[in-house]
Amino acid sequence: MTNMSGKKHILHTSGKRKTAVARATAIPGKGRIRINNIPLEIYVPPIAREKVTEPLIVAGDFWKNLDIDVEVRGGGFMGQAEAARIAIARALAGWPRGSEVKKALMAYDRTMLVEDPRRKEPKKFGGPGARRKKQKSYR
Repeated sequence: MTNMSGKKHILHTSGKRKTAVARATAIPGKGRIRINNIPLEIYVPPIAREKVTEPLIVAGDFWKNLDIDVEVRGGGFMGQAEAARIAIARALAGWPRGSEVKKALMAYDRTMLVEDPRRKEPKKFGGPGARRKKQKSYR
């Protein structure tokens, strides 16, 4: 796919989940999806692979002419999978003529395009975590 100036169309998107950050690059191609240079077909664990393939299933055959390369850093394996899922869904929705894909993704699950703003609360003094305090036993 080329635009008027003859350059290839490239789309950069990102997605975040907890502390994981994913950056996706979409270019015209043969339908290859890679996460950290690992093909999606052999990405492990399988539950994370299922999470990442969700936007592709909802989009139908729209992604078959795109190559999407995703780089994910930080967080755990499930946070990375959900961050990659958001980045891939945004790449599909942002591609030219992807407005019907965007509508389908929003109708299926809004969290594919909109990030979850929840983050870990910082620890405070007087206890081992954010809310828990040391027990008192003076009664």
